[in-house]
Amino acid sequence: MRLTLDASSRITGNQAGVITSAQLRALGADNAWVSRQVRSGQWQRLHRGVLVTHSGPIGWNARASGALLYAGPGAVLSHQAAAFLHGFRTTPPSRLDVCVPENRRVMPAGGIVLHRRTTMPPASGSPRRVSRGDTALDLIGGSPSVDDAVGWICDALRAGTCLLEVADAAARRGRFRHSRLLRELLTDASAGIESPLERRYHRDVEQRHDLPSARLQVRQVVGGLWIRADRVYDGLGVRVELDGELAHPGGRTDRDTWRDNAVVIERGEITLRYRWRHVAARPCRTAVQVAAALQSRGWTGRLQPCGESCALRDRVGS
Repeated sequence: MRLTLDASSRITGNQAGVITSAQLRALGADNAWVSRQVRSGQWQRLHRGVLVTHSGPIGWNARASGALLYAGPGAVLSHQAAAFLHGFRTTPPSRLDVCVPENRRVMPAGGIVLHRRTTMPPASGSPRRVSRGDTALDLIGGSPSVDDAVGWICDALRAGTCLLEVADAAARRGRFRHSRLLRELLTDASAGIESPLERRYHRDVEQRHDLPSARLQVRQVVGGLWIRADRVYDGLGVRVELDGELAHPGGRTDRDTWRDNAVVIERGEITLRYRWRHVAARPCRTAVQVAAALQSRGWTGRLQPCGESCALRDRVGS
């Protein structure tokens, strides 16, 4: 039996142009007719029992819908796929992470990464994806390093996820990889730390060398424009900008130079700028420079070594 375009489009319109063999049979199509559409090149077979009802390029949304249809009832997008849909990442992943209930068995398929779960997390949207809080936990739990885990929680919060969503997901899940780290990250995020670089500066430069704590994410009007400083040492006229890849992919920009100059002219404050190599590889040397700047502006404290192996132990107080 042939199908009219209207008959199939009522289904494919909500599935990014994708339809299953079971849906086609429910509409009255027989297997021979479906096979002719594929052999003629009018349709394409995406997975076993899942077809694309056009001959053109298959977009990411169609692939995502096809992955869910292939995985069957209860399937939802998760991990990197959900991160893209939630705005945690800006580029679509090449492989599609799909969660299915533990009691379901789904055969592996190209381009799909299956995750079986005893308790399925909350999901919503079209295509359906795991909640923002649970997506953040999936990514943190699968991170190979602490910096990667910090990056994901910062990306999630920057994309509009609230701390309560992540905390609620963590409470439902119980223990998981990096769960202790997550508790620290939620505290850091509530204080205004927005990137792995900022967290390293706070811990390795400030705290471990007994520097005063700066005020974070300070918004002010300078030169008639709103600017935001990563860290401001109130009363001392010192600012610190941490230039990570997200905000400064090419290093210092013309806008950065204008802002630093305007801060000096209008507010009499100096700006210190540090990148990953200064904070991650040379935190002791960076602490000495920050301390010198603060002392030149009236700070009476003393820089302390971060431990017996601190490379600049002999320069304390210089």
